[in-house]
Amino acid sequence: MLTGWSKFKQVRHFVVLMGAAAAISGCATTTPPATQQPKQVRTGVQPLDRLHVAIVPPERDLEAQVMAGDFAIAANDLKTASDAYGRAAALSNDPIVASRAAELALAIHDQDAATRALDRWAALGARPAELAEGRARMALDRGDTAEAQRQLEILVSSGDKDAWRAFGRTLVQGRDAAQAGVLLERIATPQRLPNEATAWLAMAELGENLGRHDYAQRMGEEAQKRFHDGATYAWAAQQKFRAGDKEGAKKLFAKAVAKDPKNPRLRLAYATLLAQGGDEKGAATVVATGPQDADTYTMRMTLAARAADKAALRRLYDEIRHRPDDVQADNAFTLGQLAELLDKKEDALDWYAAVGDDDPRIFDASVRSAVILHLQGKDDDAHQIVADLQTTYADRPEALVKAFAVDAELYMDSRHFDAAVASYDKALQVKPDDTDMLYARGLAYAEAGRVDQAVADFRKVLEMKPGDIEASNALGYTLADNDRDLAEAQSLLQAARSARPDDPSVADSWGWLKFRQGQLDQAESTLRGAWAKQKDGDIGVHLAEVLWQRGERDEARKVLNEVRRIDPKNASLQKTEQKLKP
Repeated sequence: MLTGWSKFKQVRHFVVLMGAAAAISGCATTTPPATQQPKQVRTGVQPLDRLHVAIVPPERDLEAQVMAGDFAIAANDLKTASDAYGRAAALSNDPIVASRAAELALAIHDQDAATRALDRWAALGARPAELAEGRARMALDRGDTAEAQRQLEILVSSGDKDAWRAFGRTLVQGRDAAQAGVLLERIATPQRLPNEATAWLAMAELGENLGRHDYAQRMGEEAQKRFHDGATYAWAAQQKFRAGDKEGAKKLFAKAVAKDPKNPRLRLAYATLLAQGGDEKGAATVVATGPQDADTYTMRMTLAARAADKAALRRLYDEIRHRPDDVQADNAFTLGQLAELLDKKEDALDWYAAVGDDDPRIFDASVRSAVILHLQGKDDDAHQIVADLQTTYADRPEALVKAFAVDAELYMDSRHFDAAVASYDKALQVKPDDTDMLYARGLAYAEAGRVDQAVADFRKVLEMKPGDIEASNALGYTLADNDRDLAEAQSLLQAARSARPDDPSVADSWGWLKFRQGQLDQAESTLRGAWAKQKDGDIGVHLAEVLWQRGERDEARKVLNEVRRIDPKNASLQKTEQKLKP
């Protein structure tokens, strides 16, 4: 990169020079008219004799060195960047260039280059705290604990407003956590720390991260005694939670919220603990009381949706809709979800369309729009949205795979199984070893009646993830449903049942296997249990067929009627009714 830049500089000067020479030469060589005598050519010093073009060697060209360093940083080549900025620092009187040279040298652990850069930075007026931080990092890098301690003490005694933040940053960047922990306890003492709760809690958190749990506990408790504010009570609550004392954590979070009721982070943490303990009503009250932001709105929506509280959802929807335009814009995705939950599909589409391109939820907003349009029977529009996503995220594999998967799921719901397989194929071209996509394609193959390909996908998933429960269940069921390799199916499903004894989908597979094996008593009891736990259409159809075979035809019809009510489009229902017609 540097060589290319220096060549460009030379070519540029050469072109300028040639332009001037051509102009002068053009004037001197124009052919005079025949009637005109040639003018006497002047002798002596010519303009070109006085023209000197200086070509700056690249190693002495400050602009070239800075540009070369920036290009190397962009290419993640920190060694080349450090070398270039080291040369730039020697040429420049700008302390920013020297500081960048020092940071790069420290990042690649080049002690000599770091020493030169720090010395140059010092000569250009670096603050004592900045130099102490850099020299402490060098000392930590070479394992010199005594020198690191000396420099860190200079740093925290400097009076610099960011000294303690720099202290923590230096220890976090150290290679040896044990060494960093020792220095933390030696320097960040109650006698030295400023009278600010944030500094105390930052050191406690750092101690926790460095494995100094006793130190962290002491500092947290001392901070609580000194400051009695929301942040210190919240820290103590977190410590209780980490120790498994959820009740103690809840009490301390209650104190934290009482001390700082306007802090949404504290209210969210307290509400989360209450919800985890089963007190979702209390959680909803806590999170709804006080100033609101995007996170509190989202949690309130989640709690109301779990409780199927349409009135609470409606109140929240109206509340956000009556906030200022900027608040509505920031919460457009949440408003779209609320509108969906309230069966306001057109409003939901409008809100999802209002989600900004820079909003991290823009992908999800597009997906939800596609789903709504699909449910409205507007499949062409739904698939067009997904196609646009595939174009937009073509250079982002994770998002691109999700877009193909959404397309496939829409096709699956429409019972266009071959089209779903094609979408999963595209996803697997992007990530060939994605077991989720392999599993999903296996399901699509099975629904399409392409049993051999379904079995092959399920087997491949199990090769990559031995013992995977979903794949074991799917393969076992597919084999049983097609009356093939029943011994293998039994082995797979026994393993799945052992892992998930209360899973209705696994019980359904087991019951269907028993039916295929002619063990009607066990099939019926297993399927009845699964049906009682989960009113799933496929489970109901399987139970009805077993009942029919046992001569309990009225009860079989009753079960089929219930399946028709809850899942009228169930393909197995239609096939079974045709098969069981007298």
